[in-house]
Amino acid sequence: MADPKGFLKVTERELPARRPVPVRILDWKEVYEPGDSAVLKRQAGRCMDCGVPFCHQGCPLGNLIPEWNDLTWRGEGRAAIDRLHATNNFPEFTGRLCPAPCESACVLGINQPPVTIKQVEVSIIDQAFGSGWVEAKPPARLTGKTVAVVGSGPAGLAAAQQLTRAGHTVAVYERDDRIGGLLRYGIPDFKMEKKHVESRLRQMEAEGTRFRAGVEIGKDITWSDLRARYDAVVVATGSTVPRELPIPGRDLAGVHFAMEYLVESNKVVAGDSVPNQIHAEGKHVVVIGGGDTGADCIGTAHRQGALSVTNLAIGKRPGDDRPDHQPWPMMPTVFEVSSAHEEGGERHYLASTVEFVGNAAGEVRALVVADTEFVDGRRVPKPGTEREIPADLVLIAMGFTGPERDALEAQLSAQFTPRGNVERDAAFQATAPGVFVAGDAGRGQSLIVWAIAEGRSVAAEVDAFLMGATSLPAPVRPSDVAIGLAASVG
Repeated sequence: MADPKGFLKVTERELPARRPVPVRILDWKEVYEPGDSAVLKRQAGRCMDCGVPFCHQGCPLGNLIPEWNDLTWRGEGRAAIDRLHATNNFPEFTGRLCPAPCESACVLGINQPPVTIKQVEVSIIDQAFGSGWVEAKPPARLTGKTVAVVGSGPAGLAAAQQLTRAGHTVAVYERDDRIGGLLRYGIPDFKMEKKHVESRLRQMEAEGTRFRAGVEIGKDITWSDLRARYDAVVVATGSTVPRELPIPGRDLAGVHFAMEYLVESNKVVAGDSVPNQIHAEGKHVVVIGGGDTGADCIGTAHRQGALSVTNLAIGKRPGDDRPDHQPWPMMPTVFEVSSAHEEGGERHYLASTVEFVGNAAGEVRALVVADTEFVDGRRVPKPGTEREIPADLVLIAMGFTGPERDALEAQLSAQFTPRGNVERDAAFQATAPGVFVAGDAGRGQSLIVWAIAEGRSVAAEVDAFLMGATSLPAPVRPSDVAIGLAASVG
């Protein structure tokens, strides 16, 4: 274990400081200052070597958290990254983007602030990349089997890397012009700079994974043709259909889905030219939705020079402490201040958007908002509480309802669940033989750590389908969906 008395000597969490707000909103670099190795060692030393390490249960990947905490405390970074990579293909992504259900399950968290697991994780992988310890691991031999992975987000990339290392010839198809899915175009650089995606893609290419960007399956190549070309197909297209807000004025200019806005911004930050870019400069911006995507829009609007930013959430403000109905080791819903919220703007809870109001030119100029009340278990606007909020740009960030289904239904006869996800069996296989479903396309909108866990598990099922048996790890099953949805509430 790490320091046997560490949790007694160090009782507080210590995290790297965020760069000053007036400085960081002038650029798109990550918000955190470089970490201090002494602080990291102290925090890793707080790990208690619990008799039952519940952090393993909190993490769907089954990360060996006490082991790499101990190795970090001992200064054995090379061994630490080996233990981390044993269960997680992409700790540079999860260490920056995951809400860390492992920390909610930390035993120390019962009566002290939990171990800074996420910070230890990202420090291990950053040191590994910086020291040249992240090396390609090409297979010793090829099986002669071919696999197409459709979608290059965390689920698709995890499945592709596992299957490539098993000896299969894997091609990853992505309809965008660059590989990475939402990691590339849905996550702003102030949360994760794209150099981290590029570093991992170079490793995967060196291992033999082939990438096909700018190819839309269902349009450029039909799903049925793709299935005929490959021995197996993995559907990892994500949950990309945004939840609509069908109220009067929805068709006004200046009202957009959040992902339209974020994709364009990320393209410009990457150096692309985007004609008629959706931009917040000099505008009153209203973001509808209180989740991570909404926070990403808020931080982006600050950097673009918005005149004001208002965030509306229809639900109640979460409490500051773990609620009684979400006891340890569950992941609780608590009030959080992200880096984007820290940068400014207003947050309003129990706010129901009633109408978008336009000007003579057909552009949005305001929102009519009312207080939310609960009637028969439904959240509805409370009569008599209506008021206007100025708005030149409205971003709808209310989540996603499932994958795009038309081509899958027409070309593969894929079936869908009542929740709108691709139907699959206990082996992650869709109704079409040899077609497997990984990540949000089958699970529904969830966390990045669940996407990677499913990618690894689907790879094991595909390997078994092609070869009759597999030695690849399978950390989760489709039946774990209820657990995943519970975790995603945080």
